[in-house]
Amino acid sequence: MLRLPRPTVLTRTLSTSARFRMRVVPIPNQSDNYAYLLIDDASNKAAAVDPYDVPKVTAAAKQEGVEIVAGITTHHHRDHSGGNTEFVNNQHHPRNYLITYDVLQSAKYSSLPMYAGSNTAPAITNVVKDKDEFELGENIKIRALHTPCHTQDSTCFYVHDTKTGQNGVFTGLQCSSQQRSLYLFRDTLFRGGCGRFFEGTAEEMHSALSYLGTLPDSTVLYDGHEYTKGSYAFGRSVDPQGEGIQALGKLVASTSETTGKSTIGDEKKWNVFMRVDDSVIKDATGETDAVKVMAKLRSMKNNFKG
Repeated sequence: MLRLPRPTVLTRTLSTSARFRMRVVPIPNQSDNYAYLLIDDASNKAAAVDPYDVPKVTAAAKQEGVEIVAGITTHHHRDHSGGNTEFVNNQHHPRNYLITYDVLQSAKYSSLPMYAGSNTAPAITNVVKDKDEFELGENIKIRALHTPCHTQDSTCFYVHDTKTGQNGVFTGLQCSSQQRSLYLFRDTLFRGGCGRFFEGTAEEMHSALSYLGTLPDSTVLYDGHEYTKGSYAFGRSVDPQGEGIQALGKLVASTSETTGKSTIGDEKKWNVFMRVDDSVIKDATGETDAVKVMAKLRSMKNNFKG
């Protein structure tokens, strides 16, 4: 028998911190939504955040070589939680799935924990309240931050890698050698904007954004929708000369996918909804009280046609 030589395998030596770190993989879906994989490289374990499009989430996990061991739902709106039942109960349609892999993979999800701020969303197994914590893999700790307004169960998830010191809220991530925080803000805070007050008040949104504003300025923002272009246009109408707004414009011009490319520190400079105490924003709204400024801004944004 002819024996073929073994192929040469090229390897690249990585430092421990580079190899074993916390990572976030955005998964665009629908028209402007994001799902995410939150990955603990040390264990190759991942949590799927708002896994609306199960085939895309499964394919991303396969590509990254990770095992999904948990699900996280940020709030009950269908464009975020609509994939939960399919994700955990293996309700598949053969024409949309590769039976040999995806169905078998999704069958594993049926026993996985699904975390959320309430059981209003489908298939939730673990309801978390403000400051509750749970773990992912070997090194990642996740803390729930209750931020009601867009919905009453809106929850942001702050993540921390105990090995590398990375922090985040599904938006604080440490990338390479830079110390950053990672956060997932899901329809409470957007890049340059905030969510509609569907189930809450201006006071609640002001409280929620103030809460998120206490995070480290280096916290990286991972939000639920790609709304940045519209948020920039509105922000420019409110504060046309602002340096922060101009910086946001440069980001919008440079990429069509802005998630993971800005921080809480950036939001404090360019997000008019986080600047309700700024005299420029007060003048633009004709209000002086922070909550009234918030309410007026939201009304202006709801009617904005730019």
